[in-house]
Amino acid sequence: MQNEELLQLEKQVCFGLAVASRTVISAYKPVLDPLGLTHPQYLVMLALWEFAPLSARELSDQLHLDPGTLTPLLKRLEAAGLITKTRNPQDERSIVITTTEQGAALRAQAVKVPQEMMKRLNLSVQDAVELREILDRMIAAGTAASRDRSQF
Repeated sequence: MQNEELLQLEKQVCFGLAVASRTVISAYKPVLDPLGLTHPQYLVMLALWEFAPLSARELSDQLHLDPGTLTPLLKRLEAAGLITKTRNPQDERSIVITTTEQGAALRAQAVKVPQEMMKRLNLSVQDAVELREILDRMIAAGTAASRDRSQF
């Protein structure tokens, strides 16, 4: 590939990822609407269903979200009765987040989401696994590059 070709918009990985991200998140909307969740709220619930109880810091790290982005998501989920936030008795500065009974029960409906999304996105299980492996490598490399840059 020539250097000039490398600058073509359609050849940019970042462009493909940006368009794919918007398209995929948009495709989730009709699937998540019956659950009463937005895509970011769904990600929070996935983390809590798997790892709760979590501190706000742990949840922020798990989701790769800064606390300023996570806080309004948690407020909306708490207002909807899906999570609770309590002070950590061992460290009063820390908040512990867990699902309520209603939030835990929502998991039974959410279990259908991954299969439905693979169908909507025309992905086999193997496609999804391979894509996730590539994305994980990219995330790790990008995280390392950010860390390296911040050390200068």
